[in-house]
Amino acid sequence: MAAPWAGSRRPGRNFLFVPGPTNVPDRVQRAMVVPMEDHRSSSFPELTLPLFEDLKKVFKSRDGQVFIFPSSGTGAWEAALTNTLSPGDRVLASRFGQFSTLWIDLAQRVGLDVEIQDEEWGRGADPDRIEEALRADRDHRIKAVLVVHNETATGVTSDVGAVRRAIDAAGHPAMLYVDGVSSIGSIDFRASEWGVDCAITGSQKGLMLPAGLGIVCVSPRALAAAKTAECRRCYFDFADQAKANATGYFPYTPALPLLYGLRESMRCLFEEGLEQVFARHRFLADGTRAAVKAWGLTLCAQDPKWNSDTVSAIMVPEGINGAEVIDIAYRRYNMALGAGLSKVAGKLFRIGHLGDLNELMLLGALAGAEMAMCDAGIQIQPGSGVGAAQTHFRGATQTAEQRAAA
Repeated sequence: MAAPWAGSRRPGRNFLFVPGPTNVPDRVQRAMVVPMEDHRSSSFPELTLPLFEDLKKVFKSRDGQVFIFPSSGTGAWEAALTNTLSPGDRVLASRFGQFSTLWIDLAQRVGLDVEIQDEEWGRGADPDRIEEALRADRDHRIKAVLVVHNETATGVTSDVGAVRRAIDAAGHPAMLYVDGVSSIGSIDFRASEWGVDCAITGSQKGLMLPAGLGIVCVSPRALAAAKTAECRRCYFDFADQAKANATGYFPYTPALPLLYGLRESMRCLFEEGLEQVFARHRFLADGTRAAVKAWGLTLCAQDPKWNSDTVSAIMVPEGINGAEVIDIAYRRYNMALGAGLSKVAGKLFRIGHLGDLNELMLLGALAGAEMAMCDAGIQIQPGSGVGAAQTHFRGATQTAEQRAAA
């Protein structure tokens, strides 16, 4: 029997479970419904100046400077590289997924000499290989190390702290640049403690906003490097931003509604508490991983140490096209799942579990994924993953309540 709404408008909300863009909280949506205003007015800095300081708290940066560009995270990638490096500079980059691949491509296209360390997709950056490469670079030609913290294509999180220790162990002066687009605001990130010189994120993931803001947190050392860097830039120039930002303004028209939304999204994060936000993401991710195990499937991440707390990339059995699971979920059940990209296209589907999310929302996604997998011919027991996740969520919640009562 066909669904009663087949071929007509679908009732209810689309279940958005891609790893970005993520759901925007209602209160954040309301905060963005504002009349346009003069972004040169004397009162405008009352909105903007606190944003820079609050973002530093999200990055856990003590002495960095935050720049907000009207762009995607890709624009923030470009800003970080072109402001602090010169054409021909060598950078060391780990490549282990679609987004690390794209960042490397961007670095090459702006004129940098990229030394690439390929890792198997399903693994993360290898601190030992990074240290080895830096030790071999006796002339210190490598100016920066590029690492994607959370590779959304494969559901893999790299250990940025271990990368910093590797750089230090090699006694190398290279700067550390980290793509935190799908981690910052969802997974613990420590810009100052890890010595991150350029940390990059976008608005549409852990910050729970529409796409449109590219954000960079820059260390004093990277700001000093910007004074002599010779890559060409204009729109993304740190110097233009810094001059205008000092008094709360921007060198060109900012994405004003998104700035109001950013203020509200950070209020959401601080009201919950950053450490609790990170714990919640781990809690939900563990429930998803329990479901995957109950289905008899595996993650793309090859070891639990690589598991991402913001996205699970779930391998489909041989003979099954992961794209079909995604299409069925969308057409029949009004749910968006993440696709396999590049090397893993058709081999997996992804469940994003980040941002404004709780247990019941995620259980709905797991139920939808189960139905889509069954329809695509994957032999799983309906309800098995949902039940495993329920057991995890109930057990963890009861344990927490017992601790609180003790």
